[in-house]
Amino acid sequence: MFTAAWIASPQLPAEGFTPNWSREGFWRQSVRQVVRLTAGGERVRVRFSNVYGTSPVRIAAGSVARGGAVAPLTFGGAAVGEMPARGELVSDAVQLAVAAGESVAVTLYFDTATGPATFHAQAFATSHRGPGCLLDGEGFTESSESWYFLSAVETDSGRTDGIVLFGDSITDGFGSTPGADRRWSDALARRTGRPVLNAGIGGNLLLNDSAWYGERGVHRLGRDVLRLAGVDTLVVLLGLNDIGFSETDEQPTYKPAPVVEAGEIVAGYRELIRQARGLTVIGATLLPFGGSDHWGERAAKVSHEVNEWVRCSGEFDKIVDLNRVMADPDDPDRLHPSYDFGDHLHPDDEGYEVMAEAVADLL
Repeated sequence: MFTAAWIASPQLPAEGFTPNWSREGFWRQSVRQVVRLTAGGERVRVRFSNVYGTSPVRIAAGSVARGGAVAPLTFGGAAVGEMPARGELVSDAVQLAVAAGESVAVTLYFDTATGPATFHAQAFATSHRGPGCLLDGEGFTESSESWYFLSAVETDSGRTDGIVLFGDSITDGFGSTPGADRRWSDALARRTGRPVLNAGIGGNLLLNDSAWYGERGVHRLGRDVLRLAGVDTLVVLLGLNDIGFSETDEQPTYKPAPVVEAGEIVAGYRELIRQARGLTVIGATLLPFGGSDHWGERAAKVSHEVNEWVRCSGEFDKIVDLNRVMADPDDPDRLHPSYDFGDHLHPDDEGYEVMAEAVADLL
């Protein structure tokens, strides 16, 4: 049975706050993207998303590689594949032995213009682009910290104990060391030995869509989480941007930002719980964010009310109190200084390890 070993949540092509190639797309170019798997196996297959594309996208050639072992990708037995408009394409399974914790490189060659590319904005890993067909891994001339068209790598692990982390930039890994796989999803995979899949999108909201920050959480859960094979646990850490964007003038996609009450966030959580019936759903309290650009008197009040509901309602199957775990003991509304990336909103590598440990203790 093929199960997800790595995923990235698709986003609408946008320039946003991360320079990328999504709007220009690709033409007579190759793209090489390296991802770290959290489940091993003897065979691999790859999923590609064109969910935001308005026309088909042709993959003229592709490969997946681990170390010196390179396997060509095929699609229904053919070397060429086509992603349908607003759809996805799944490669055939290829023989390539991989272990949990190993990285694979997926290389694609586009011989015709793709148009704007469905992508994942903040990869915190480096992708490469170069002219012509570069399946041999040489000749790349440009780099980007986004993923393009690539939405999942699956292995024949047969695992059924996968964990999905569903959230915003904190889940996506903002504040972790780029290229080092130090997100809290990486840390949780190392601690548990289980497949851990990262369904975070920087800036994402629970209740509202955004041109930069993805579809609202209550809409994208089905596509990004519930259709994944081999998953039995969902961790929800989402809602901080819904609360905090109204406190800052620096969000160009929200002027003015929607102002939400705690009851609206709670209703969103209840909808996620309803949709995820059959999974173990772990609710996480929102991290402290005092002193950040998301903080203010109103944001403080709403976040406290939301966190108290998560702790006391009993509606999640389990809860992890990340707010208390990550707080400064001398000022509980702020992140512990040892865990603060520097913006008083996002953890650093050490903070992400602490978050992973707190969840691992529940499993």
